[in-house]
Amino acid sequence: MADESAEFFSTTEKDLYGGIDTSVPHSARIWNYWLGGKDNFPVDRTAGDAYVAVFPGIVDIARLSRRFLARAVRYLAEEEGVRQFLDIGTGLPTVDNTHEVAQRCAPEAKIVYVDNDPLVLTHAHALLTGRPDGVTAYVEADLHDPETILERAAETLDLDRPVALMLMEILGHVPDDAQAQDIIRRLLARLSPGSFLVIADGTDTIPETLGTAQSEYDEGGSDPYELRGPDRILPFFATLDLLPPGLVPCPRWRPELPALTPAAPVQPLGAIARKP
Repeated sequence: MADESAEFFSTTEKDLYGGIDTSVPHSARIWNYWLGGKDNFPVDRTAGDAYVAVFPGIVDIARLSRRFLARAVRYLAEEEGVRQFLDIGTGLPTVDNTHEVAQRCAPEAKIVYVDNDPLVLTHAHALLTGRPDGVTAYVEADLHDPETILERAAETLDLDRPVALMLMEILGHVPDDAQAQDIIRRLLARLSPGSFLVIADGTDTIPETLGTAQSEYDEGGSDPYELRGPDRILPFFATLDLLPPGLVPCPRWRPELPALTPAAPVQPLGAIARKP
């Protein structure tokens, strides 16, 4: 029986990871590792450990971003009545995924996840199952192709009603500020007034150790990630109405009690804005 079980899981694992390159680190899997997830490989753990060795605070940063996501989704569902969420750059499932938080508040909520990594999409189909009352859907597309994202998302979401556009720790993969702003503009153009933009991202207001760790990460085979300061992130919300308290370190965005704020030397920035 033990041999049969081992053979079953070996076959299942091959099916799950078939066609996925496990010889180079991947940002989603490294992030999953920092969050305590299990969907990563030795190469990802090696890259993640190398980053942590230079800048241990990266683990706190990952967790602070995740807590901000949960608070943001809960606020939008409970206080603003949002029932549709478009989460681009989903990453690998861990805890308090967008659909889990939204559908705890509003079981009828609809969530569309978007990613272009085959491992992320495979896991999404297997693990990100929503409640019967609502809908959880998945789109394989690239952030650089907003029109395809919107076309596919419209199969599930009503774009004539408010949608929360979630861009969590993904804009650094678009290093050019003007290009990133253009992508956001094209995404928002199809969304109705009363929609929301949610952004969380790293910051370049950093100690030397984080700068060193990020440089080594970018050169280690993973997709490079551009860290930005508040002055470069704030224009992403141009033409929108920023909700209080504006663009702030994630732990300061409508903190809950008791506050869960590790003493991270650097904290990711977060904000939510409404489309007028």
